[in-house]
Parts: sequence; structure tokens; C-alpha cells
Amino acid sequence: MSNNADLHRRRQAAITSGMSTMLPVYIERASNAELWDADGRRYIDFAGGIAVVNTGHVHPQVKAAVAEQLDAFTHTCVMITPYRVAVELAEKLNALVPGTTPKKTMFVTTGAEAVENAIKIARAHTKRPAVIAFGGGFHGRTYMAMALTGKVTPYKVGFGPFPGDVYHAPFPIAYHGIDTADSLAALEQLFKYDIEPERVAAIIVEPVLGEGGFYIAPKEFLQALRAVCDKHGIVFIADEIQTGFARTGRMFAMEHHGIEADLVTMAKSLAGGFPLAAVTGKAQIMDAPVTGGLGGTFAASPISCAAALAVIDVMQKERLPERANQIGEQVTSRLRSMQSRFSCIGDVRGLGAMIAMELVKDPSSRTPDADLTKALVQRCGANGLILLGCGVYGNVIRFLMPLTASAALIDEGMDILERSLRECCGSGEELRTKN
Repeated sequence: MSNNADLHRRRQAAITSGMSTMLPVYIERASNAELWDADGRRYIDFAGGIAVVNTGHVHPQVKAAVAEQLDAFTHTCVMITPYRVAVELAEKLNALVPGTTPKKTMFVTTGAEAVENAIKIARAHTKRPAVIAFGGGFHGRTYMAMALTGKVTPYKVGFGPFPGDVYHAPFPIAYHGIDTADSLAALEQLFKYDIEPERVAAIIVEPVLGEGGFYIAPKEFLQALRAVCDKHGIVFIADEIQTGFARTGRMFAMEHHGIEADLVTMAKSLAGGFPLAAVTGKAQIMDAPVTGGLGGTFAASPISCAAALAVIDVMQKERLPERANQIGEQVTSRLRSMQSRFSCIGDVRGLGAMIAMELVKDPSSRTPDADLTKALVQRCGANGLILLGCGVYGNVIRFLMPLTASAALIDEGMDILERSLRECCGSGEELRTKN
């Protein structure tokens, strides 16, 4: 049987270096929030496949639903001969997405596809070309999605030119001196300097920045965006690909703000590890494209739809939104305790179980420490904990453990994190002194 070293050698020879490898460990099996690699070593999973397995690895109910669908059929193409599971899933999503306006849904395979199609729908509805996104936002790796993404390295480097009529405004990040008023003023400047609002089809925003650093959009900011969109006839797109499906303590993050988006993009934890994405939105807007203008060969895979129906049922039965809030309290409490002792932890923040700590060289200047962040991810991996970095400056550690993880397992992971942080900082790390 191949081990990690052998598989990594083969991977380097067979797979493009353009696809990164965070840790050279090759997983053989997984259960809930634990992984085992080709060398037989166990890891605690605080990454969740980048927010994909909110219901845990190989949840029994999801596994059973997939097995049942697998025995029936695997593919017919939903646009040729459709099937029950796709209809039932669309009905559930239409009911779950926040807002009272009647909804409709379309399915694709990846989050980037969902974003691309949301823009197509917005343009078809408004007959306008332009789109506004925000600095630090991540919307995918296809060309329109890259254009919308507000982070150059590594997502845009060497890949231009990008589609035109895409504009960026600053996202409100109080920790770095940008408040809601600053962001809204910049948006108004866009309307004065670059693009009149009557040419804008959509504004797309993540309620919590994902790759950009887990900064939470203030309620007043999102409410103001909704008002701007209403004033100018602009489609409001909430990108809930990473924030959706119980991660923030609600099924969707926009529920925290009482705001109804026009379109919502979703993927990641929608199908518990199976590739599936969707756009759900106001029926009048969703029906704007011509018949046949939306779709894809593998859109609404019956296997993935069956998994998604089970995922939603699990989240409701096991009350995973509530569990996300409990995890958030447990993890942020431990992080704040570490922050009181380690000066490199500049900020701790979170919404439900979408949690981050920001690492800095100096707490006063808040200078990002990307080197420490990279070192900590590697050290944690060596010590048996999988977690992820993120952020425009590469200095944020994000926590995306499955929502089904036990409190004891999370504590074990946090113990590894604290030990790894101490090992990375060494004796030279300045501990906070208590006066």
C-alpha cells in the first residue's frame, strides 16, 4: 500500500503545480470530524473540506440516501428526463432561503458556476451589464468569478484580462479602519467616477468574507446595500456559498440581518461532500433568462440531490444551527484565553461556528504576520490538527470544523492549536504581561 511520501512523489509528477497542496498527507478514510492518512495517522479536522462537510464526514443518513439513489440511477440529465429528488430539493431550498417573496431554484455543480449563473440571471432581468463586488470577496476561479473576486494572489495572477464592467468597493473591516460609512461612501464614488447606477445589473456580497478573512458584514451595511439596490433597480446577490447551511448559527447568514436578497448562491455544505451548487431567488427574476439559457450536463446530479435532501434533514433534526452557536462560544472562549497570553493574536471574531483569529507582528500596529500563519498551519498539521489560513494578507486562521464534532474533540483540537502556537512562537514570542 502507498504511503504519504510515495503518494506525494506521484502527485508531484502527475498533477499540475497550479493546484496547491497545503499538507502532504493523503487521506484514506474519515469519520465525522476525524481523518486518517495513508500512514495510518489520525487528524482532527478543523477545515471540513473548506466548509463542505458541516454534517461531518460520511454521515450515516447522508450515506444511506446516496446508496439508495445509487441503486436507482446515477444520471439522466435533469434537462432531458428530470426526476423527483431535484424537484423536492428545489422546493426545500425555495422554502429555506430567507424572505417571503415566491422563489425558484436552478442547479449547477460548483460554487463558481452558481455565481456565474447568478450574474447571467441578473443581467437577463435588468438588461444591464455592470456588476459591483467588494474587496476581499471570493466568488470562484472561472473568469467572471475571478473578475468579481477581490483578491489578486493567487487567484488572478497571470490569468487576465478579465471580463469588463466589474467594479470593486471596499468591504467594511473595522479592525483595519474601514467602517460602514467608508464603504458606502466608496460605493457612491463609484457611481460618480466610474459607472452610473442605471447600468449596474447586480451587487454581489458575502455576508461574512470567506477567503478574505472571515470579516462579518455589519447589519447596517447590508441594510444600506439593500436600500441602494431598491433605489436603483439593482439585483442584490448574497453569496452564501461558505456561510450557508448552518455555519453561522442560522441556515443562511442573511437571516441574522432580516434582509431578503434577490438571488442567493450556495454550494459547499449543500450536499455534504457531493458536488452540487444552486441559485435560489425571487421567481420573477429567476424566470428572466430564455428557456434553455441555464443548465449544465451534470447540473442537479441525482446522487448529489439525494445527499442534499438528507443533509437538510440532518441539519434540522440534529439542530445544527444551534450547535454552531455552541461551537462558536466554545472556540472563541478558548481563543480569547490564548489572546490574553499571546501578543501575536490580534483579533478573534466569529458568527456562529464561522470563526477566525488574526495573527499580527505587533498588536498596536496590527501588522499582518503571514509567515507565522503559514508556520502555524504546518505545525498544527504535524501535531494532528487540520486547519486553514485565509485573508487578503494571508494572516488569518479560520475554523470550519464539522458542526457534528463533539465538545471533547473540539477541546482536543484546541489543545493542539495552543501547543502548536507555543512551539511556533518559541521563547522569543512576547507574551502579554498582566499589570
